[in-house]
Amino acid sequence: MIGLIDWAASRARMIVAFVILSLTVGTAAYVGLPKEGEPDIDIPGLFISVPFPGISAEDSERLLVRPMEAEFQDLDGLTTITATASEGFAGVFLEFEFGWDKSATIADVRDAMSRAEADFPAGAESFQISEINFSEFPIIIVALSGDAPERTLIRLATEMQDALESLTPVLEAGLAGTRDEMLEVILDPLALEAYDVTAADLVNAVVNNNQLIAAGEVTTENGAISVKIPSSFDSSADVYALPITVNGDRVVTLGELADIRLTYEDRLGTARFNGETSIALQVVKRQGFNIIDTSALVRETVEQVRATWPEDLRQSVHVTTTLDQSVTVRDMVRQLEGSVLTAIALVMIVVLAALGTRSAMLVGFAIPTSFMLAFVLLGIMGVAISNIVMFGLILAVGMLVDGAVVVVEYADKRLQAGARPMQAYTDAAKRMFWPVVSSTATTLCAFLPMLFWPGVPGEFMGMLPVTMIFVLSASLIVALIYLPVLGGVAARFTRIVDRGSAVVTALVPWYAARVAVTVAVGYLMFLAALQTINPGVLVAVAEDAPAMIRMAPGVILFVIASALMSVMLGSVQIARRAKPVEAGYRRTPFGWVIHSIVGNPVMPVVTIVAVIGFVMATFSYFGANNNGVEFFVESEPENAIVYVRARGNLSVAEQDALVQQVEAIVLQEPGVRDVFAFAGEGGLNNNTGGVAAPSDTIGQVQLDLEPWGAREDGDLILDRLQARLNALPGIRTEIFSQSRGPAAGKPINLRLSGDNWEELQAATRMARAYFEELAGLTLIEDTLPLPGIDWQIDVDVEAAGRFGADVSTVGAMVQLVTRGILLDTMRVPSSDEEIEIRVRFPEDARVLSTLDTLRVRTRDGLVPLSNFVTYTPTPQLAEIQRIDQSRVFDVKADVVAGLSRVVDGAGETRGYIRDLSTIAEGGTADFTLGETAYTIYRLPPGETGEALAEGLRAGDLTLSPVNANERIAMLTEWLQGENPLPASVSWEWAGDQEEQAESQAFLGQAFGAALGLMFIILLAQFNSVYNSILVLLAVILSTTGVLIGMLVMDQTFSIIMTGTGIVALAGIVVNNNIVLIDTYQEYARYMPRLEAITRTAESRIRPVLLTTITTMAGLAPMMFGISLDFANGGYTIDSPTALWWKQLATAVVFGLGIATVLTLVVTPSLLALRIWFWTILGWAARWIARMGAKGLGRRAQDYALMREARRTTNPTIYWDEDPSPQESVVAEPETAEETPEEPPKTPLRAAE
Repeated sequence: MIGLIDWAASRARMIVAFVILSLTVGTAAYVGLPKEGEPDIDIPGLFISVPFPGISAEDSERLLVRPMEAEFQDLDGLTTITATASEGFAGVFLEFEFGWDKSATIADVRDAMSRAEADFPAGAESFQISEINFSEFPIIIVALSGDAPERTLIRLATEMQDALESLTPVLEAGLAGTRDEMLEVILDPLALEAYDVTAADLVNAVVNNNQLIAAGEVTTENGAISVKIPSSFDSSADVYALPITVNGDRVVTLGELADIRLTYEDRLGTARFNGETSIALQVVKRQGFNIIDTSALVRETVEQVRATWPEDLRQSVHVTTTLDQSVTVRDMVRQLEGSVLTAIALVMIVVLAALGTRSAMLVGFAIPTSFMLAFVLLGIMGVAISNIVMFGLILAVGMLVDGAVVVVEYADKRLQAGARPMQAYTDAAKRMFWPVVSSTATTLCAFLPMLFWPGVPGEFMGMLPVTMIFVLSASLIVALIYLPVLGGVAARFTRIVDRGSAVVTALVPWYAARVAVTVAVGYLMFLAALQTINPGVLVAVAEDAPAMIRMAPGVILFVIASALMSVMLGSVQIARRAKPVEAGYRRTPFGWVIHSIVGNPVMPVVTIVAVIGFVMATFSYFGANNNGVEFFVESEPENAIVYVRARGNLSVAEQDALVQQVEAIVLQEPGVRDVFAFAGEGGLNNNTGGVAAPSDTIGQVQLDLEPWGAREDGDLILDRLQARLNALPGIRTEIFSQSRGPAAGKPINLRLSGDNWEELQAATRMARAYFEELAGLTLIEDTLPLPGIDWQIDVDVEAAGRFGADVSTVGAMVQLVTRGILLDTMRVPSSDEEIEIRVRFPEDARVLSTLDTLRVRTRDGLVPLSNFVTYTPTPQLAEIQRIDQSRVFDVKADVVAGLSRVVDGAGETRGYIRDLSTIAEGGTADFTLGETAYTIYRLPPGETGEALAEGLRAGDLTLSPVNANERIAMLTEWLQGENPLPASVSWEWAGDQEEQAESQAFLGQAFGAALGLMFIILLAQFNSVYNSILVLLAVILSTTGVLIGMLVMDQTFSIIMTGTGIVALAGIVVNNNIVLIDTYQEYARYMPRLEAITRTAESRIRPVLLTTITTMAGLAPMMFGISLDFANGGYTIDSPTALWWKQLATAVVFGLGIATVLTLVVTPSLLALRIWFWTILGWAARWIARMGAKGLGRRAQDYALMREARRTTNPTIYWDEDPSPQESVVAEPETAEETPEEPPKTPLRAAE
């Protein structure tokens, strides 16, 4: 494979063409790839719904849900069955394993439903199978509001909906806040009784006359003539003239019995935008389209449609676009692009300072080239550019230059020795081929297992390992193929650049002026890069121009700026003074340190013991002083939903009045830009990740915060808002903040299951009571049936039969008092869909007392309905939840922010205190510790705040942060106690805890798999178990650095982010050890092994520190939350994008930095320890042999000498001085392979 390097060097022009092609195609791929905020997560799930009007929740469970569960339980790949049995409805959600065969699974589900449907009772409607796609959520909301009639708003919204859905990137534009049209037939109860008309008569009359009749055709001698019978309803007049009965000689029509009008269905909810009646269009984009371009197209289309309205309509109806996700995505992309450019700049500064101008330019060239090759691969896969992909680029910036740095640094040595440029770079690539391949392979081994991350977190973070694998694989090609050729070719242009630099120096003799020009040219290079990536930043380009045309100005400008940068760097470069030739080898200060450690058998042991003690102390200190564990990163929210909760049989008007109180407070909150308010049913299709609203929610208020830079911290705004809402009497509110990352519900979710209904409810109440008692829990809720009243109408079947009546007749009369009887459907010009024809009594007669006055027709004449009907109030049971064929209830809670538990030396709880800065409504500090003010949250009997403060200041008491995992541990201890729950009830932790446990287990397995793969690669390279294990010890040192980083930066340990950082570090930190041990094995071939250790540390410290510092420099801005805006100028600190990646960046920076420092000491110590161990063991063996040899004869001594001689191979001898021909005899090697690639330094070579 090394021969590939010579093959590429002999075809330099072809390689240069490939480089240009890679940059061009890669740039085009980046511009063309769609941009999105977060990865689309396609959760493999199907929802099956079965409507059954009038069925109760208990009957729905027994007759509909259980037959479906029985058929579904044997489906392949099924993980969870979640069923809901409610009044008039049964639904089942089936969740499958990721990687499912969607088409085959849907076919299997349809077959299972066909079998289950055979067991359904008569009256069940046809089932419907729906695919659940949590990625299809609105990217922008178009709100129509104002003082206009409802019909006008609906007409305008429908027109705009048609215009938006005609756009190719738009999947749908659903309406929220509208009602369906219907033809309402308001009956006069007295007229019905007078004409002896029943509900059945009305239904039969409408159905029999509203039919599409295919009459056929009449064939005659002159041809065939079609015969038409217009019979379906086209307008309300057709219904008005419909004959119902005959009164003598006169036909009584429906218009004489009722008032017929085209209206809307009963209002089930209300919708307002910023306090005005509103209709919202929820625009969903198709997958594969750019969210930024789609949102811009939507806004343009909205303005075009609005321009066609009359002037007075434009004045009265306001059209607003809000909740625009493209704004967040655009800011995120811009910030991450700035972070990438910042990382590149810092890496270049480090390389420039260490290697010089030419080498730095070659190393810097590896960054964009590797990125562009990775973009080509991403484009082939059809992957969108998301925040995960962008951070993968940031993480890779400092890592992808490692191979380039090693090759260029070695080539620089060869150039100083007098080699020609092409030969120097080719030799460097061949010499470092296997170390670079091994180090890259070990890094890839850390990311390969992450490709199999299960569940939603794995789908969310899945593109991070894919991006890293693509970028690092591309960097391998660049370092070993592209760079040797470009290094040799670039040397031909060095003279031209040097002449240009000399001209600049002559024209501008002032050094400060040349430095200023160099900085300006560097900034121009960044602008050119931005112009290429994001056309239009510097030079205006037509939006409809092809991608290559839009990128051309940026590419041309970047090439020109790069040439100018080369000239300017040469003009400001300070020439290094030539070192005088020294007579002998001089050890460096670091060499003396390593020599003092490895030069005697004691210091390696002392060093190793000291490092072990440091590692153990770090783990111990972190265990006692950490900030707890969290599942995902808590980023700052950008919008939120306020759930309005109340209980009781409330009407829509009563619900709307309560929601208006909440809406008024939200509208007055500073930092809130737009507010949607919904009461009753309805609302926006929000991305809550499947997290359901509380069961007693009567409405919701969705708010959109001002842009991040124009408001306070989002959490402070929401905390302050929650404090104001808590003062409202009669209702409860709960704020669900929609931040970045996979949406999640409350962190504590206890799920209780069982078949005994009474014991299950009792267990749920017991669990909730303990939740209420336990300190630190807030927003506690359960899924027990809500208190309410249903009116149950019982029909005395025997009495009804005596009069000749039946249940269907009674049911029809009852429907006249409620929603009405659905007669049929019809089409009208104002609607694209069929509308219902519904008949019922007037609004003032739609009360239960009307049932007492109604009469039904029997064979004995009209009989009062009350003769065989009674109605009584019963407790309401709205729905029954089942999971995996068992009834379940959940008890959920959140954790109070800023709460800490005060613990004594025995681990006993002495009280709870809260950080005052986390309380939005403020308060009075009870005491302070350092600069932090605390208030007493809860104290046990007999304890005082003064005692806690004194104990904490004296160090007798310590603080333990209260978080979800800590509270769950205490709840688990209670649940595992002496049978607190009935024996028939089982429990488990659901929600985040399921995902957290699964992700934690996977990351542990991935960590082990990565170490195993790396061990195989290292064993293949070094052919030494000891050296392979020695390389992997750096992983433990890196974990120590991660924990130190968590402590220094005062961060919480994130299962996802910090865990990912630890796994990623496993593949990064071993690279330093690979370089050290590979060089040691080379030196040990021709010098004493202890001296080889010292020389290795001396010669490799520069590339080791260089690769480490480049990786740390690339991630340092992200660790501190700094993002530079090169396009518009300025910077941001702790933006939502930066906060998201802080923990992962901190893990890599601290883990790599501390591991590198320790590796430079531990690795030589462990190498020396083995040498000293076998040396001392040999001394002891020889002493024992010498003592025993006194009794042996001459023959035994000769045999021992012969055995020792057989072990000696033909040596290669080097001399420190040139001996005279008469005095020297140099043994030549027998084969070329035995000649070492680099001889030891003679006094002359040391000077070189």
